[in-house]
Amino acid sequence: MSDTVYRGCKIPLDLYYDVENQVWYRLEPDGSVRVGATDIGQTRAGRMVNVRIKAPGKYVQKGKPIASLESGKWTGPVPAVIEGEIVERNEILFDTPDLINDDPYGKGWIARLKPTNLEKDLKDLTTGEEALRKMKEYIDKEGVECKSL
Repeated sequence: MSDTVYRGCKIPLDLYYDVENQVWYRLEPDGSVRVGATDIGQTRAGRMVNVRIKAPGKYVQKGKPIASLESGKWTGPVPAVIEGEIVERNEILFDTPDLINDDPYGKGWIARLKPTNLEKDLKDLTTGEEALRKMKEYIDKEGVECKSL
């Protein structure tokens, strides 16, 4: 995985991003999509204390929450940009929600979806150099400084 680091924030170039909500999507070999919070998102939210993730089998419409995250200073949804059925959720997060802080792109993933219309939904996300540019703009605008993971 090729990572770029900007102001301490890790930005893997092989992921798709919802920059506004700081959510990442990884295309898996089996056609599913893994979802998680970005390094920037987890930094802004603070240490996670609780997560609620929709159960496998649930269908999540575009714009609706896949999960809800709660830290000491923030509570908010993880909205779906890619619509589909939840096929797996990261059960470890129920006991260790701060894995999202410690390993946002690895063990801290949130859920896996079976997308309904992946090609169409991917058009609403950014990846590669465009994602890097937009993430840098976001970091500068919001004044985010990540701790190196």
